[in-house]
Amino acid sequence: MPRPFALPDLGEGLTEAEIVKVLVTEGDVLAEDAPLLEVETDKATVEIPSPFAGRVARIHVRPGQSVKVGEVLVTFDDAGQAAPPARGRGPAPQPAAARATQATPTATRPTPAPTAASAAAPESTLVADAGARAGTTREPGPASTGPVPAAPATRRLARELGVDLRAVRATGPGGRVTDDDVRTFTSGTRRPAAAPGADGQVRERAAPERPAVAKPLAAVGVEPPALPRFEQWGPVDRQPLSHLRRTIAERMTLSATLIPHVTHFDRADVTELDAIIRRNVEAARQRGVTLTLTSFLLKAAALALQEHPQFNASLDPAAGELIVKRYHHLGVAVATERGLIVPVIRDVDKKPLVELQRELAALAQRVRDGKATLDDLRGGTFTITNIGALGGTGAIPIINYPEVAILGVARGREEPVVHEGRIVPRMLLPISLTFDHRIADGADGARFATAIVRRLERPEQLLLEW
Repeated sequence: MPRPFALPDLGEGLTEAEIVKVLVTEGDVLAEDAPLLEVETDKATVEIPSPFAGRVARIHVRPGQSVKVGEVLVTFDDAGQAAPPARGRGPAPQPAAARATQATPTATRPTPAPTAASAAAPESTLVADAGARAGTTREPGPASTGPVPAAPATRRLARELGVDLRAVRATGPGGRVTDDDVRTFTSGTRRPAAAPGADGQVRERAAPERPAVAKPLAAVGVEPPALPRFEQWGPVDRQPLSHLRRTIAERMTLSATLIPHVTHFDRADVTELDAIIRRNVEAARQRGVTLTLTSFLLKAAALALQEHPQFNASLDPAAGELIVKRYHHLGVAVATERGLIVPVIRDVDKKPLVELQRELAALAQRVRDGKATLDDLRGGTFTITNIGALGGTGAIPIINYPEVAILGVARGREEPVVHEGRIVPRMLLPISLTFDHRIADGADGARFATAIVRRLERPEQLLLEW
């Protein structure tokens, strides 16, 4: 019986992807989780594995084609024979009938006959929908016969860690296995259970009620006018946008349309910081890193965000609430031949400078090589863009939506300044803080920028965790 496989929901509002490579041909017999396609989405190239074992009957897509979530990528037939083992995994998965035979009587439950609509739906969709209707998390069981609902990045993580997704307790929506579920399984830890009440029964802790005064913000919409016919004035050349450039254009338009931007400018005297970097170049190299200004910027910004948490947040206009994040995952804009990409370094406030620099270098290299994963690009709370290597005296960057602020840094230059009563050359670094005027006023932005400048001008404080 033909089984269609559609582009799965890749999470975080992604609605389409561009096919980069088709890794199989029609007639191939695949094992579950074998590499199937490479797609580019959200500025990253990710591998989509086969959701089940079988023979590739028809490939519906080609490299360079854009497809939306839900569109059929590949149609499978039953292989008619045992599929070869998946690369990097254990023995090939048993057929569904064999797994059902091995199930214990207590694990087997009667299943209602499928309707005509459900029989035509992709198997992965049925599994996810069943979990969503039940309203519970999916528990693994030996009687499971369909593919485990999980995003491609989660499947890749499981393969790298040698984890069988069927053995993982799923906590995601619709019974989906998340990255955290896989990591929890490998560490052997369990999430804390709810405490029993006075009557001895365990109850889930109720979520705090939202304040009654919260009101939604007004929606904003812009309809662009039609372009003139430029050919009437001379020859033109129409060049299609790449998937990455189209994604950047859509994100920047969304940010500039929804967010009222305001920018505060300042300069930091980084003479001492520059001297520290120069003095410790060799010592850092012996530890396997090349010390740069960006690692100090990351640390200074993360510590300043602890003092000014409203800039480490996202605005929920529909609820009229500010979502303040108690973690500090900072994005760093990296220029590539394909366009600007912003990978994310997690828990910057908790890591020493050398570790930040090492992680930053490895992450930037993965981005330039086109090997960044979706996890490398997600979860940021604040962004830094440093154009100092390219020159310029300043910039007003656009906020990386749904964040509420971004720090821009230009090239530092020696300038004559009055320092301790004398005119001396000092290294001054131009910075610009662009933020969402809905969540903060100019005075708030000035205080936050000053907190960053203060740390850059006293680099010995940043070195305490060296």
